[in-house]
Amino acid sequence: MTAIEMSGLTKEYGSLTAVDDLDLTVDDGEVFGFLGPNGAGKSTTINMLLDLTRPTAGSATVLGYDAQADADAIGPRVGVLPEGFDVYPRLSGRRHIEFASKTKDADDDPEEILRRVGLSAEDGARPAGDYSKGMRQRLATGVALVGDPELLIMDEPSTGLDPHGIREMQDLVRSEAERGTTVFFSSHILEHVEAVCDRIGVLDDGELVAVDTIDGLREELGGGATMTLTLADPAEWARNLVTELEGVVDTAASGRTLELSVADPAAKASVVTQLDDSGATIRDVRIEEVSLESLFTALTNGDENERTDGAATAGADGGSPTETGTGAVR
Repeated sequence: MTAIEMSGLTKEYGSLTAVDDLDLTVDDGEVFGFLGPNGAGKSTTINMLLDLTRPTAGSATVLGYDAQADADAIGPRVGVLPEGFDVYPRLSGRRHIEFASKTKDADDDPEEILRRVGLSAEDGARPAGDYSKGMRQRLATGVALVGDPELLIMDEPSTGLDPHGIREMQDLVRSEAERGTTVFFSSHILEHVEAVCDRIGVLDDGELVAVDTIDGLREELGGGATMTLTLADPAEWARNLVTELEGVVDTAASGRTLELSVADPAAKASVVTQLDDSGATIRDVRIEEVSLESLFTALTNGDENERTDGAATAGADGGSPTETGTGAVR
């Protein structure tokens, strides 16, 4: 069974097309990263999956159910970490979890949920209005985990977290995947995506411009790696030995440093073998893969401009988008 399937999914707001003819399948048990510049349509897409916004055209299924016709069947099976989560200031963190459990008719241990997201029992007893932004994000994640969801949808899950908190979030995503949970999340923190995702999809101006593994995108876009070798011998001599090797696309020599651009992963081993067989002494090798940021920039034409995402939200009647946060528990 596929966890998410979109077919021709489209959302228009008057003359603005926020999401344009999306065809995408997310497999059961997969960790899928959904990337795009601000305003690309990521949140609008998520809102359509959750029946917070009705599509103009096309359809989507979630866990085998129609996202609009069967929203009531989907709700108990999905955990949602929305962007712009807000708390009930006077309620404790523990009460938030208890309220979510009651809403989902679940029997989760609030203390265990709080521990999973890095909040102590003392934190759980405090009013959530006193929480820092990062603590509120952890609490939102705890609410999303109530009921052991089959699918976890996370919209910018690292918002407000420091580097340590981001690593903890990565560990949590991996842990949920090991439990068999499908994870679908949007993020602008590319390192976070690269660390945990099986595949990624890149959205630009409402259109899906790429779906693949990160390695697959590197190969498709010709993004290989840069090799920097420190030699005991003059680098120019060594450069002449490897220039014609298959997969080596560019070379530069300076003193005893040889720098190569390789398009084919197999070329890395070929370079080292060729130099060694020719009697060169290699003192150090550094390899830098093309970054996900570079791939992202290439796919989106470097479009990092701030745009108003038609996503923010819209009513079920498909009206104009409005800026709004999402309540702590629905």
